[in-house]
Amino acid sequence: MDRTLAEALRATLSAARENVREWLDEGLESWDAVPRPSPAVAEAGGTAALPVRDPDSFPADSLPSLGSDPGTAPARSAARLEDIRSALGDCQECRLAAGRTQIVFGDGAPDADLMLIGEGPGEQEDRRGIPFVGRAGELLTQMIERGLEIPRSCVYICNIVKCRPPDNRAPLADEVAACRSVLDAQIDAVQPKVILALGKPATSLLLDRNVAISRVRGTWQEYRGIPVMPTYHPAFLLRQYTEENRRQVWQDLKQALTRARERGGRFPELS
Repeated sequence: MDRTLAEALRATLSAARENVREWLDEGLESWDAVPRPSPAVAEAGGTAALPVRDPDSFPADSLPSLGSDPGTAPARSAARLEDIRSALGDCQECRLAAGRTQIVFGDGAPDADLMLIGEGPGEQEDRRGIPFVGRAGELLTQMIERGLEIPRSCVYICNIVKCRPPDNRAPLADEVAACRSVLDAQIDAVQPKVILALGKPATSLLLDRNVAISRVRGTWQEYRGIPVMPTYHPAFLLRQYTEENRRQVWQDLKQALTRARERGGRFPELS
């Protein structure tokens, strides 16, 4: 077998195994609920491992100075995020760059007290350049605004990878590694009181170990001194929209909001 083809098949099988493992961890009840990938997965995701970004590429203390009068906290955070996005440029650090329409960096309040971190952009996010604007994003917005009764605009939302994986597959390890320093720089810039980790990939990255989301959701964790609440990804709720799953996610969101307020976080009321 041709070496390139063999590498492509191995990468595709690895991605498929991760997807199945995540669905099982999340309590998949019906195989019919699993999204069917197209043959494009093998071509778009099946290349050899690529060099990954230096983890010290975006240390907070190396970002450009904001001068002697940095202004308000939102202005400082916004400027930091703009610097990070500018430094990211037209990133080509991993294979995802070849298939993206645009980089999906982040959205929301630059100094948010509650930060939500998901897996990666989907089709609508890739088109619009904003995280969580597809079906899962609509559900997430309802969870924030109807459930927590705060504006979506007062939280900060991003993903562990900034480019869309082909056919919405789970991002591979080297793709996640290529984006990790960017995510850490975003966290440093925003300085949230609490992080809400949406789904297994985001939770596994922040906890630095492979986790079963069904086992850790609803239990407090920590990342770099920041409390982390793992919960199910909105896309999982769309596949398994049961009363029990909705109740569990609702409890997780309430815990995250309460903890953020206990740590000094302030949230405007939904107008």
